[in-house]
Amino acid sequence: MEERFAFNAEWYDPIAALLRLYQLFYYPKDGSVEMFDVKNQRVFLRRTVYDDLHQEDLFVGNRVNVLSRQLNLTDYGDLYTANKLGSKKERTLALIKPDVATKIGDVLEMIYSSNLIVTKAKMTKLTWKEAAEFYVEHHSKPIFNNLVQFATSGPVVAMELMGDEAMSTWRKLVGPTDSAVARREAPQSARAQFGTDGVKNIGHGSDSLAAAAKELEFFFPSTIGHGPANTALCTDCTCCIIKPHAISEGLTGKILNSISAAGFEISALQMFNVDRANAEEFYEIYKGVVTEYLSMVTQLCTGPCMVLEIHGTDAPQTFREFCGPADPEIARHLRPGTLRALYGKDKVKNSVHCTDLPEDGVLEVQYFFKILDG
Repeated sequence: MEERFAFNAEWYDPIAALLRLYQLFYYPKDGSVEMFDVKNQRVFLRRTVYDDLHQEDLFVGNRVNVLSRQLNLTDYGDLYTANKLGSKKERTLALIKPDVATKIGDVLEMIYSSNLIVTKAKMTKLTWKEAAEFYVEHHSKPIFNNLVQFATSGPVVAMELMGDEAMSTWRKLVGPTDSAVARREAPQSARAQFGTDGVKNIGHGSDSLAAAAKELEFFFPSTIGHGPANTALCTDCTCCIIKPHAISEGLTGKILNSISAAGFEISALQMFNVDRANAEEFYEIYKGVVTEYLSMVTQLCTGPCMVLEIHGTDAPQTFREFCGPADPEIARHLRPGTLRALYGKDKVKNSVHCTDLPEDGVLEVQYFFKILDG
């Protein structure tokens, strides 16, 4: 029989104000999908080839977009799928410390090359109390004060990583705790490349699945608004969104490196899953103005995006110039070094959104970091 993966999925129907339940079937042979309406016991979508859904997108807890419906994958639909796709899947915390917050792009490149997926990310500035709570298991050790002091010395980036044996993969990627030891024993590891010592050692990784669950809840609590605050300044800034297609293509690290190399300051960073109503609201200024409006809305809903606050004098204008023309083909002819020329595909999948009007910079940043993260 042809291989088929099955998932239980939910879709909130905003018109009927109902939560609709489906079974989603994915056929890896040709990338086709099929949907079954659970309540009405009938086929909702006949088997159709759908290029925007990939096997790596299929894991419990993810949100996928099928024909403009944003589906929450709530469970595996059969034992075969659970055993084949779920048996080795783990979630773990990766915490990037202040010494390499500016090298987040390099770290992301290492993460993607190890077949791990970043499902959540947030830049935050820990208070002493928060850092002490996070490192509470080291409270009786001589290193405790140094750990807390360093963790609060600048912004950190917390990420949820998901993948096969994610916890051990991330710990191996980071390397031995002492950076000097890492340089001797694991020269390709992140600590060997970027670390200084046993405290300034680029990052932290959970040492057990129980610790991972606890640490992820600390940074990404199930109760909205109760985790460490984002670092958005909401002054002298502009908004940049790394679009879902760029995230799924593994371009996030390259784009962040390009932004940093051009001298722009990333003062806030966070991943969001945007629903259709919010995407329509955010892009409302383009409605009736650009023909790609509906496609832009759909693209923003197809998966997680990464939103950045770019801080600096004249940030909206200078960063918009750095992004280049909206059409990547035009960008490649006229401005070949711009983000859209380097990473864009077409006018919708053009790698990044940037604020167009200088007066909207703060408003767009506030929309994500104050309203959606509120």
